[in-house]
Amino acid sequence: MRPGVLVAVLVSASLLTLGAAPGDGSAARPLPARMADTGGGTQLITAVAPDTGSTTGTVTWWDRGGGDGRWVAAGSAPARFGSGGLTEGATRVQGTNTTPTGLYDLPYAFGIEAAPHGTAYPYRPVRQDSWWCQDNASRSYNRWTEPRPADCRAAEAEHLVTYRTQYAYALVVGFNYDRPVRGRGAGIFLHVDGRGATAGCVSVPEDAMRRILRWAEPEERPHLAIGTSGGATAITRY
Repeated sequence: MRPGVLVAVLVSASLLTLGAAPGDGSAARPLPARMADTGGGTQLITAVAPDTGSTTGTVTWWDRGGGDGRWVAAGSAPARFGSGGLTEGATRVQGTNTTPTGLYDLPYAFGIEAAPHGTAYPYRPVRQDSWWCQDNASRSYNRWTEPRPADCRAAEAEHLVTYRTQYAYALVVGFNYDRPVRGRGAGIFLHVDGRGATAGCVSVPEDAMRRILRWAEPEERPHLAIGTSGGATAITRY
């Protein structure tokens, strides 16, 4: 989503219970009407925690189909969030290990492993010289670089290939991406679970990440909505 555009997403307290995953014997459920904006596409991923202090929750991916335009869950998985909990994306501070709430596009996928069979989303392979720059002083702030440029210090960048578990498969989250604001945060992804809470990303089990990549269709313009289920929480992003 471009800066300067206000997006309002309302996440209801019942969202967590509505994301029944096909294949577990339960019927697909509709996306709650409280989702006031979904990015304009016909695919959506919701990442919902019980409250802003939580480090766990649920990721559900949805399709808008049929003649009635209803959103129906295509799958669901347990999720992990930042060790610092969740915080408003528009005022997030880098280095706080918080996951930014809001509605974000998903520019492209990447991974150390080959793209799962059937993946249609743009998929970038991680190489030995692949880095994600998080150096506020660098011209490459919040960008993939190959190789790491001289103005991006190694201590302020992620050497992607060293995160073999987490970055086996991942999607770039468009948080602070189009026009990066220094100090707000860099390198927010939807990726495979590590050992525990993340440094601000959203993570899911590896099988769920493979399923999401096979499901996502670029022409359907999927977005990621991150929020809480603690009451009717308004999530805004500018």
